Amino acid sequence: MGAAERPYPADYGVFALTGPSPQRRAAQAVDALRHGWPIALDGGPVLLPAETAIANGATSRLALISAARAATLKLANQREAAEPHAPVLVRAAEPFDLAAARALADPALDLATPLKGPFRAETLEWEEAAQAGLALARIAGILPAFMVDPQNAGEPQPFAPGDLSALSDPVHLTIASRARLPVDASDQAEIVAFRSIDDTREHVALIIGEQRSDRVPIVRLHSECLTGDVLGSLKCDCGPQLDAALHAIAHEAQAGGWGVLLYLRQEGRGIGLVNKLRAYRLQDDGFDTIDANQRLGLPDEARDFPTAARMLELLGVSEIRLMTNNPAKVSALEQAGVKVIERLAHQLPDNPHNARYLATKRDRAGHLLT
Repeated sequence: MGAAERPYPADYGVFALTGPSPQRRAAQAVDALRHGWPIALDGGPVLLPAETAIANGATSRLALISAARAATLKLANQREAAEPHAPVLVRAAEPFDLAAARALADPALDLATPLKGPFRAETLEWEEAAQAGLALARIAGILPAFMVDPQNAGEPQPFAPGDLSALSDPVHLTIASRARLPVDASDQAEIVAFRSIDDTREHVALIIGEQRSDRVPIVRLHSECLTGDVLGSLKCDCGPQLDAALHAIAHEAQAGGWGVLLYLRQEGRGIGLVNKLRAYRLQDDGFDTIDANQRLGLPDEARDFPTAARMLELLGVSEIRLMTNNPAKVSALEQAGVKVIERLAHQLPDNPHNARYLATKRDRAGHLLT
């Protein structure tokens, strides 16, 4: 027998031909935050997500939160408070551990966990990187709050602020599959599934009626709402809107036209299911839907309309009649390249549980509700 060879690692002799793409770095950073791992910002520090972090021994004197959350804690000046999603760097008198960082991040813990302060807001010299970090947390569906350059945080995942645009670029979205799908509103419907290499979410479109170039289709954009679409929640109007839209499109098909319902996987207007439920809890405490989101440090509108435009493009649709009460949705689609030739009102009766929610959409978000 020959001389024993020393063992080699599994990746010995394997070399990457190129560095990771922005899409891959962004996807890996989102995955890291969901798993509670730190990210290392290019042009900024290491950030450890306060909500999901698993490094129990991590400590830091600095934390990054949104201006809206900082205003709740009396840590933001008037300029910062006027920009709810601007980043604010907070220094603590005593180092944050994970429990203290989570209490700083989550308004649900304000009464249950007295803050250890005093805190003060610090000058932020890496604002672009900080903004990217907060946006990445929202995409990951977690609270936008981090321990900054913590000790004992573990190995970080690199992330450049410029990578963020890769997550909002729908260029890689493609049609993955399609099939006939009889539904309650119409037994002549087709479902089309869309998938992107940059995103684990799979969006779908339901086409009702014969697609034809001489008729402009009715289109409804419906963002996923587990509580309303599946569980029948009365806190919103999502379930009834979905059902009414399908029947309106089916009625159009019976009259010789056709239509498309886009079902977009962006729960809670883009903040995710868990954060939406956190907002519900704050609404039960008396805050309206916009103020609840801001107290969480989250935008009240974070939906991805370029993805909807890309779905329509892949279906061969460039002009639509849009079912919506929201003029901002019309503008967002037109900016993404879709021609909206008509807005069709889509208002349903309120109930005692969602009347304030609908009034807030009318009075503060500009929805055309009477």
